Amino acid sequence: QVQLAESGGGLVQPGGSLKLSCVASGIPYTFNDMGWYRQVPGKQRELVARVTRGGSTNYADSVKGRFTISRDSAKSAVYLQMNNLKPEDTAVYYCKASTWTDVYWGQGTQVTVSS
Repeated sequence: QVQLAESGGGLVQPGGSLKLSCVASGIPYTFNDMGWYRQVPGKQRELVARVTRGGSTNYADSVKGRFTISRDSAKSAVYLQMNNLKPEDTAVYYCKASTWTDVYWGQGTQVTVSS
């Protein structure tokens, strides 16, 4: 059974940094895309950043220049370095990983940006 385990969320002041990690277990092969999404109450889950197996990345406009996604395919892991955090980045962040036929989600980790 494939599981995605996220870590690294928490409370941080505006302008601060956090690094989210997501490690997959139970997967016998390499994922295609891996990425991070976020959701606030009452709104749809939105893409933050994703990275393909080939290393191509794309970001939401709101995080460009502040967030960096990376992956370690050997470890089936994906990371999100978040710098210069803003209150509007407050959300539950979810890891997503996909194969040709299946999509997997993590349980989510809370990120709160507040003074």
